[in-house]
Parts: sequence; structure tokens; C-alpha cells
Amino acid sequence: MTLRPILLALCLAASLPVAAAAPYRSAQQILDASPASDWRTPAPENTLYMELDAGRVVIELAPGFAPRHVANIRTLAREGFWDGTSIYRVQDNFVAQFGDAEADDPGKAKNLGTAKRKLPAEFERDMSGLAFDVLPDADGWAPQAGFADGFAAGRDVQSGKAWMAHCYGVVGAGRNLEADSSIGAELYVVIGQSPRQLDRNITQVGRVIQGIELLSALPRGPEPMGFYADAAQRTPIRAVHLASEVPAAERTRLQILRTDTQTFRDMVEARRNRRDDFYKRPAGHIDLCNVPLPVRLAKE
Repeated sequence: MTLRPILLALCLAASLPVAAAAPYRSAQQILDASPASDWRTPAPENTLYMELDAGRVVIELAPGFAPRHVANIRTLAREGFWDGTSIYRVQDNFVAQFGDAEADDPGKAKNLGTAKRKLPAEFERDMSGLAFDVLPDADGWAPQAGFADGFAAGRDVQSGKAWMAHCYGVVGAGRNLEADSSIGAELYVVIGQSPRQLDRNITQVGRVIQGIELLSALPRGPEPMGFYADAAQRTPIRAVHLASEVPAAERTRLQILRTDTQTFRDMVEARRNRRDDFYKRPAGHIDLCNVPLPVRLAKE
């Protein structure tokens, strides 16, 4: 066997130009280049506006995960249940909770109107019919983690179940010890490090898509649980409305990045392996609750 063909092949290979690595694009550059079709508009009937003195908090509801609770929340909003109530609990590194601060006192509790007084727990749902965009990295709280219906979620293919994850900004339905003791009248928003131990233990009904800073910057209540001892410390809620009940000209026109797009996948990878001047060692990993789901004002 002669070495001449092998040497010739090596010489030819050495003379071929080497393809340059694709230049790194930041997550923002990827988003700036995204087509309009990669963005979706949240449905007005699934969007809540909580009006505070400091501004508006916008919440996208999750009927795909908690249909009965969301239906009750729609009823409560239409009938003005939260109007004139308050944010009465702010626990550091945990939650801001709002609703009727006197809900446990039958003599003072606010009338629930036509809302249902009893609902089943909606901690998880069947995977069937649920599109799930899986993240590339392992998750410590679920066999698989990713996004479904635009919400951070976990799933277990073996059991056929999926559930929302307790990430920053998630909205849950406060309950007592009984699993079926929530109806959506008392809600909380995660404002601290993601308490994933609550996954599949509390019904989650949505997430804040704008205005989270109006909640996370509130003064903390006292230990151990952040309930304000003085009613004057509570943050008053002017009103909570469904966007579908608000005139179109007064709505906050937002768009959310779809998670079934190449833009979303590229953005996730850009954050998994940052290669800008600041990062000296790319992580090669991203946690579910560290994947921001971009929200922007709708372009004219």
C-alpha cells in the first residue's frame, strides 16, 4: 500500500478554507431580528389588569392548566370582587398576596357574588393535546422542563402529567391545608427565588407579564409570613378587570414571544452559552426559571 494517495489527500484537506464559526449574537440581537410571526398577542379574555396607584400590573391567565379556577377568576373580575381590596401580604424572597384581607372572618368577608365557592384542586393536567417545548438541560424538579401554552412547566412522560412551575412572576391561588380549598379569590405572585417545592402542591393560574416591579418593590411585612400588622400598610387595589372588559383604546398592547419558534430556541442557547466580553466561561446550562419569556409592546 502506497502512502502517496493519503499524503495527497492530507495536503488537499489542509489547503481547503476552514469555515468560520458563526458570530455570537446576544439574546437581544436575536430578538431584534425576529419576524413578527414569532410573537403572539395574549387573548383579552385571558388577561387581567390590576390597577394600583403606582400603575398597572398585567397578568396572563392559564386556562389550559387551571380551567375551573380561571373561569372563577373571570367571574370575580367581571363582578368587581377585587375592587377596593388590597395587597395585604408581602413576604421577603417569596410572595405578594392580594384579595380580601378579611376573607377568614364570616362577618367581614367580601361577598363572592356568583363565583363558585368550591373547586377541585388543579395542581397538574394530562399531557394529551398539550404542545410542550422542551429545554435542553436537566431539571431538578421534573423529568422534563420547558414551556407549554406560554408558561414555564414541567412534565412526566411516564405518568402523562404536566404542571406549571413556580417561577418568578407566577400567580397562584392561595389555599388552606385542604388541596381543594382554593377558588381563586386570594391570589399570590412569586416575587423571590423560585419556590419550586410548591410545584404540584398549589393551583397556579397565570403569570405577570408586565408590572412585576410594582409588586416586588413593595415594603416587606413582618416575619414570619409577611402579613401587614397595620392595615394602613396594605397597598390598595383600585380595580381588577379583564382586558376584554376594558375599551380597546385603554388596553396595554403587549406581545409575547412564542416558544415554538427558532427565535426562542436561539435565544435560549445564547443565554446558555454567553460568549460576550464579560463572560469568561460559558455555563452550558440554563435553569427553567432563568429563561425569560420576552414581552414587548406591540409594534404599530
